[in-house]
Amino acid sequence: MHRFSRSPASIFALLFGLAYLAAGLAGFAATGLHGFASMDGPRLLGLFMVNPLHNVVHLTIAAVWLLAASRHTAARIANLALGTTLGLVTVLGFGHVLMFLGIHSLGDPDNFLHLVSATLALYFGSIGADRLVTEPVPRTGLGV
Repeated sequence: MHRFSRSPASIFALLFGLAYLAAGLAGFAATGLHGFASMDGPRLLGLFMVNPLHNVVHLTIAAVWLLAASRHTAARIANLALGTTLGLVTVLGFGHVLMFLGIHSLGDPDNFLHLVSATLALYFGSIGADRLVTEPVPRTGLGV
């Protein structure tokens, strides 16, 4: 019997690709195409300010992760590349440089979300990338 198996790198790319796709689509539902690079857009979940440019960025990130998710090597490279990019975005956001994306200040929730995304992407692009999820679990002999 053929068992479906994916590496943690591929699973991460798929899950975060879907999450960023949902964020981009929800962002467009909230903003439409108005105020493309507005600095005062609506807030998703009452926390994350978005504008259409920010939504396009989320959809682009989603596309990269989703396209890479089917192959381990591609997912690993995408995780490293997007993790590095999101890390840079985090630093720039904390530095108050990304107002055109609706990221306003040091304490902006977007900065912390990007930091978590970057950290996890770098992990699943490096040391957490290789273990197969379908590796057999050792039996203890205790009927468990």
